[in-house]
Parts: sequence; C-alpha cells; structure tokens
Amino acid sequence: MGVTTRGPASAATWRPAAPLRILDPTAERDAAPERPLAPRGEPRAIALVDIRKPRGDVFLDELERLLRERGHEVLREGKPTFTKPAPQDLRRDIAQRCDAVIEALAD
Repeated sequence: MGVTTRGPASAATWRPAAPLRILDPTAERDAAPERPLAPRGEPRAIALVDIRKPRGDVFLDELERLLRERGHEVLREGKPTFTKPAPQDLRRDIAQRCDAVIEALAD
C-alpha cells in the first residue's frame, strides 16, 4: 500500500494559520540620534566592541594592531552577551570617551 504525501506549499499559496507578528530583535524603542562622522586623517580614540560571537576577538586583535600602527588610541570593550543590546552604561561610557566605534561580528 502506498502512502500519499503532500509536498510543501509554494510561497505563493502558503498562508499562516494565525496573523503574524514581526518583532524587532534589537528591542530599541527610539531611533539613535544622527551624529556626524569623525574627521578623517587625524588620530582618534576608537572603541572596539566585542559582541562575544566566536572569533570576533581574533578580528578585533588584528584591527587593533592596524589602528595603533596609524596612531589611534584604542579602547577594547565587550558586551556581556551577543543576544542582547549593549548595556546603557557601556554605550554611554564609549560615547564619552571615544570618537568612533567599531563592533565586531564573526563566527
């Protein structure tokens, strides 16, 4: 006896069983204020933020070396976990101490 199966529905015909609700994974309610870019060419204080994904530190180590060769001051920071936004106090500290931020994402 054969078993009859139905193939997957195409994207054109698939309909959700209930209304979909799309969530913002950043959980941020307000848009970040726009800020001008730091002028290029002169040494700056730059924060390198490790979001704690695997091998992000390897990328940041090399980036830190290159930035220091160019005369930049480098501040290394890290988020407690990659699954949540950086804590407000960490963001505030970086904004007060640095002219630019580079956030690492790797796997």
